[in-house]
Amino acid sequence: MDWETFIKKTFDLIGFKDYRLEVKHAERHASLFIYEDQNLVKENLPSIVESVNHLIQMVAKKQATETIFLDINNYRQERESLIAELARAAAKKALATKTEISLPAMNSYERRLVHVELAIHPEVRTESAGAGKERYVIIKPITEETA
Repeated sequence: MDWETFIKKTFDLIGFKDYRLEVKHAERHASLFIYEDQNLVKENLPSIVESVNHLIQMVAKKQATETIFLDINNYRQERESLIAELARAAAKKALATKTEISLPAMNSYERRLVHVELAIHPEVRTESAGAGKERYVIIKPITEETA
């Protein structure tokens, strides 16, 4: 599958003309930077990223080929940094207050980021709770009772 051509054609059909695409085939990752309609893009960026990646996954499945992940205007990169920062801050709070801290509901990828970020933290542990779209991460301080 020629993902570069597919992504360009998709965004041309959507109506975007002023953009730059970088595809890293070995990493199965692409970055798209849209330079026009900034307000429209900014207001809808999470759903654009999710929708286009869902479309790419469906095409890859139908074509029986490896998928590629598309980040748009660095949304995913910035979101990953924000979630890592949130996880570290919540871990500090859990330790300071010696109580469990529940994070907001997140998708599975974002919950995984929290678990990975805090996996090496020796004083807290994490677990997911809830179901479906309401699933979230709980950060618990490790005390002598829980060790």
